[in-house]
Amino acid sequence: MTKTNLPVAEVVSFELAEGISDAQFVSLSQASENFVRSAKGFLSRTLSKGEDGRWTDYVLWKDMDAAQAMAADFPKQDFAQGLMAAIAPDTVRMEHQTVLWQMLS
Repeated sequence: MTKTNLPVAEVVSFELAEGISDAQFVSLSQASENFVRSAKGFLSRTLSKGEDGRWTDYVLWKDMDAAQAMAADFPKQDFAQGLMAAIAPDTVRMEHQTVLWQMLS
């Protein structure tokens, strides 16, 4: 198995912008569901919040090509501007990680 056909985790951590509630952000994120779900290579997505207030958006893609295609297309969508405005820009950390092992129920 080559690295190019291994699943890829897109891991984005961030804090919310001033005045954005958890419920508002979840609603804004849900507006992207149809687009993300229909993207070629999409496997799963989890949105979580830590006790420190940092959020993590964890998206699993079939491969790096799928992850990169989404990264290029996502900002062009109608919902993207509102979603991105709800995130404090100086707190964003995004990376793609190759999934080497996974355990499911």
